[in-house]
Amino acid sequence: MSKFDEKVELYKKFMDDRDIRSNTDLLKAVTKGLGPSIYKKDAETVSGTDAKELETVKKNFLMKKLGLADSPELDKAIDEVMERIGRSERNKYRAVVYYMLTKKFDKEGVYGM
Repeated sequence: MSKFDEKVELYKKFMDDRDIRSNTDLLKAVTKGLGPSIYKKDAETVSGTDAKELETVKKNFLMKKLGLADSPELDKAIDEVMERIGRSERNKYRAVVYYMLTKKFDKEGVYGM
């Protein structure tokens, strides 16, 4: 199994353990879109308490990648995802966060789904 496939399996298990339904093809596409950052411990995760990091998720992913307009709804969606994963969870994997946000806004088409 490749390192990439191992990461996808890790994220899938993470989601399964939290009873978060997932589409493996979309999870693979989102993970692939993150490039080499998934292999860097710090870049692989999202800090749910760091306002600067959450702003980066909003600007670089929701607005830039998914093409959404800035609105309070974006902040609310990020907050809901953080809550769903679990505020106390240290490893909020970026691929999982981005996957959940993609599903929330019905933007699977960005990944050809």
